[in-house]
Amino acid sequence: MIKLRVAGTGRFLPERVLANDDLSLSLDTSDEWIRSRTGIVERRLLAPETPPAFMGIAAAEKALRQAGLDPEKLDLLVVATNVPEELIPGSSPFIAEGLGLPHEPPFFDIKAGCAGFVFGMAVAGAMMKSGLARNALLVGIEALSRFVDWEDRKTCVLFGDGAGAVALVMADDDRGILGISLHGDPTKRGLLRIPAGGVRLPASFETVQAKKHFLEMKGRGVYQSAVTMMERATLEATERAGISLADIDWLLPHQANLRIIEALVKRLGFPRERVLVNIDRVANTSTASIPILLDEAVRAGKIVDGDILALTAFGAGACYGTVILRW
Repeated sequence: MIKLRVAGTGRFLPERVLANDDLSLSLDTSDEWIRSRTGIVERRLLAPETPPAFMGIAAAEKALRQAGLDPEKLDLLVVATNVPEELIPGSSPFIAEGLGLPHEPPFFDIKAGCAGFVFGMAVAGAMMKSGLARNALLVGIEALSRFVDWEDRKTCVLFGDGAGAVALVMADDDRGILGISLHGDPTKRGLLRIPAGGVRLPASFETVQAKKHFLEMKGRGVYQSAVTMMERATLEATERAGISLADIDWLLPHQANLRIIEALVKRLGFPRERVLVNIDRVANTSTASIPILLDEAVRAGKIVDGDILALTAFGAGACYGTVILRW
């Protein structure tokens, strides 16, 4: 067990709302088509002139404020994202700068697809347990609207922008991470990718013309893999925690697609009324989906002290995992 508690949560969603009906004006799609296949009704888009780090800073400030944690006493900053503020140096230094951290605590990005927040929770918890940090700030942030082809209805209808954050502190009771399961299947790395822009295929006139800098997805393969991956990780993490699925109060799955969530719940035999979902309102915000969902539930009073949560996600790579957490 890693003894820690989530002392604060925060989220930020951009003001602009893009509804399914708006997309039907420029795409061969409809509200009914999108809802029936994804469960999404609308998504938020970051304004073109706003840097993505703004979202992470705003979510982080809310989490720190709720935790009563002075930024100058922060020991560690971990930022989970798929597409960073800049390829080098990433997103974390921009968020650290925005928070004003003059004492220079360590910060770094973690990249594990949409499972980045779950992986980040495990990494931050392990660093706290080892004594490298007494507290930590974990941020999930994504502005994937800037990397989807708005002429491709298979992908552009799925994603929204946003950020979520949690402030973690050491616990002196039985709260903390009870069990962890993390995995990766590199044979599935082609299911979700942005082919160009890295060192394998640097940016060029040809890559831009071929739209190789946009997100590509093989939907059927993602669906089939995601359900089995999250099922395996959740069962494994539950077993390592020494509990049963019946002991879990709330399941917080990555908000990728409502069909995936419903298939996972069915395979687990988990009560649907104890599954948190907000994909209809925010779409797939990737690494930000679970912390946004968590903040909503905490501030609504759904999650209370002593509750056992299962945070489960899969993503590009293919990385997948589950963290069992006693609130």
